[in-house]
Amino acid sequence: MFVGTLTFDLLLGDVHSLKEKRSIVRPIVAELQRKYSVCAAEVGNQELHRRAEIGLAVVSGEHRFVTEILDSCERLVAGRPEVQLLSARRRYYGDDDD
Repeated sequence: MFVGTLTFDLLLGDVHSLKEKRSIVRPIVAELQRKYSVCAAEVGNQELHRRAEIGLAVVSGEHRFVTEILDSCERLVAGRPEVQLLSARRRYYGDDDD
Protein backbone atom coordinates (compact mmCIF):
# COMPACT_ATOMS: atom_id res chain seq x y z
CA MET A 1 0.00 0.00 0.00
CA PHE A 2 1.21 3.48 -0.87
CA VAL A 3 -0.04 6.78 0.49
CA GLY A 4 0.79 10.15 -1.00
CA THR A 5 0.06 13.51 0.55
CA LEU A 6 0.22 16.92 -1.03
CA THR A 7 -0.05 20.28 0.70
CA PHE A 8 -0.60 23.50 -1.24
CA ASP A 9 0.28 26.95 0.09
CA LEU A 10 -1.88 29.41 -1.83
CA LEU A 11 -2.05 33.17 -2.15
CA LEU A 12 -5.56 34.35 -2.96
CA GLY A 13 -6.34 37.34 -5.14
CA ASP A 14 -8.43 40.33 -4.10
CA VAL A 15 -10.07 38.80 -1.00
CA HIS A 16 -11.24 40.95 1.92
CA SER A 17 -13.18 38.53 4.11
CA LEU A 18 -13.22 34.93 5.23
CA LYS A 19 -16.53 34.51 3.40
CA GLU A 20 -14.87 35.52 0.11
CA LYS A 21 -11.98 33.18 0.90
CA ARG A 22 -14.36 30.26 1.43
CA SER A 23 -16.04 31.00 -1.90
CA ILE A 24 -12.67 30.37 -3.59
CA VAL A 25 -11.28 27.51 -1.47
CA ARG A 26 -14.41 25.33 -1.24
CA PRO A 27 -14.83 24.85 -5.01
CA ILE A 28 -11.15 23.90 -5.36
CA VAL A 29 -11.43 21.30 -2.58
CA ALA A 30 -14.69 19.96 -4.06
CA GLU A 31 -13.20 19.66 -7.55
CA LEU A 32 -10.14 17.80 -6.24
CA GLN A 33 -12.41 15.36 -4.40
CA ARG A 34 -14.80 14.87 -7.30
CA LYS A 35 -12.30 14.68 -10.14
CA TYR A 36 -9.55 12.60 -8.49
CA SER A 37 -11.29 10.80 -5.59
CA VAL A 38 -8.81 12.16 -3.07
CA CYS A 39 -9.43 13.17 0.50
CA ALA A 40 -8.96 16.96 0.57
CA ALA A 41 -9.56 19.80 3.03
CA GLU A 42 -8.45 23.27 4.01
CA VAL A 43 -5.83 22.46 6.63
CA GLY A 44 -4.14 25.73 7.56
CA ASN A 45 -4.19 29.51 7.50
CA GLN A 46 -7.93 29.49 8.21
CA GLU A 47 -7.78 32.85 9.98
CA LEU A 48 -5.97 34.67 7.14
CA HIS A 49 -8.02 36.24 4.33
CA ARG A 50 -5.50 36.03 1.50
CA ARG A 51 -3.69 32.77 2.31
CA ALA A 52 -4.95 29.21 2.21
CA GLU A 53 -3.43 25.81 2.83
CA ILE A 54 -5.10 22.81 1.23
CA GLY A 55 -4.03 19.27 2.02
CA LEU A 56 -4.93 16.05 0.25
CA ALA A 57 -4.16 12.37 0.45
CA VAL A 58 -4.46 9.43 -1.93
CA VAL A 59 -4.05 5.70 -1.30
CA SER A 60 -3.23 3.05 -3.89
CA GLY A 61 -1.57 -0.30 -4.34
CA GLU A 62 0.85 1.23 -6.85
CA HIS A 63 3.37 4.00 -6.25
CA ARG A 64 3.10 5.09 -9.90
CA PHE A 65 -0.65 5.69 -9.59
CA VAL A 66 -0.16 7.81 -6.45
CA THR A 67 2.39 9.96 -8.28
CA GLU A 68 0.08 10.40 -11.28
CA ILE A 69 -2.82 11.53 -9.09
CA LEU A 70 -0.62 13.98 -7.15
CA ASP A 71 0.75 15.38 -10.43
CA SER A 72 -2.80 15.87 -11.77
CA CYS A 73 -3.94 17.57 -8.56
CA GLU A 74 -0.98 19.94 -8.64
CA ARG A 75 -1.67 20.87 -12.26
CA LEU A 76 -5.32 21.55 -11.45
CA VAL A 77 -4.51 23.89 -8.55
CA ALA A 78 -1.65 25.62 -10.40
CA GLY A 79 -4.00 26.29 -13.31
CA ARG A 80 -6.63 28.07 -11.25
CA PRO A 81 -6.51 31.80 -12.15
CA GLU A 82 -7.94 33.00 -8.83
CA VAL A 83 -5.03 31.62 -6.78
CA GLN A 84 -1.26 31.74 -6.93
CA LEU A 85 0.46 28.50 -5.97
CA LEU A 86 3.32 29.47 -3.64
CA SER A 87 4.46 25.93 -2.86
CA ALA A 88 3.45 22.30 -3.06
CA ARG A 89 4.90 19.79 -0.60
CA ARG A 90 4.70 16.05 -1.25
CA ARG A 91 5.24 13.09 1.00
CA TYR A 92 5.08 9.40 0.21
CA TYR A 93 4.49 6.58 2.67
CA GLY A 94 4.82 2.88 1.94
CA ASP A 95 4.57 -0.46 3.70
CA ASP A 96 8.25 -0.21 4.65
CA ASP A 97 7.68 2.97 6.68
CA ASP A 98 7.24 2.66 10.41
